[in-house]
Amino acid sequence: MNRVIVIAFTTLDGVVEDPDGSDGTPGGGWAFRHGPEAVAGDKFRLGSLLDTGGLLLGGGTWQLFAKLWPNRTDDFSQRMNAAQKWVASRTLTDVSAWSNSTLINGDLGAEVKRLREERDVIVIGSPSIAQALIEVDLVEEYRLMVFPTVLGSGRRLFTNPAGAGDLRTVSIEQVGPTALLRYERAR
Repeated sequence: MNRVIVIAFTTLDGVVEDPDGSDGTPGGGWAFRHGPEAVAGDKFRLGSLLDTGGLLLGGGTWQLFAKLWPNRTDDFSQRMNAAQKWVASRTLTDVSAWSNSTLINGDLGAEVKRLREERDVIVIGSPSIAQALIEVDLVEEYRLMVFPTVLGSGRRLFTNPAGAGDLRTVSIEQVGPTALLRYERAR
């Protein structure tokens, strides 16, 4: 069965907001304080999921990524660029700047259920999209890259207990200065 997988950079205290500093928040850029190797490449161990699944992004994340990824040519970037991308946005009307991107319309939960019938859906860098799917109990797996940083404030991935529930630890792996934590829903 195909899954909805949320991947996120997060601080030790659960902040997912502005890891690269592009939003200009006071605590932004925290992921890059640990060096570029902390965020480069396939840190989330997506591997062949990029070939067989698809990426679900919010409009802001898509706009940022559409500026960054198309000009990169390493193996991981080529997989990101070739992957199917779905963009959930109420404001964007054109997503042609990044290959294989398609706008999705309508009820997000219903659209994701439909997409999941075809392939895995990987939510990347879009906390509002992830939170909406958590609230309607559609997320089967979390891959969280935890950075050894404490901000004390900022937007968190888990803001409401609805849909989150109990999780089962799949794996814990040190990746440079970070830890990759993988969880699945406990059912």
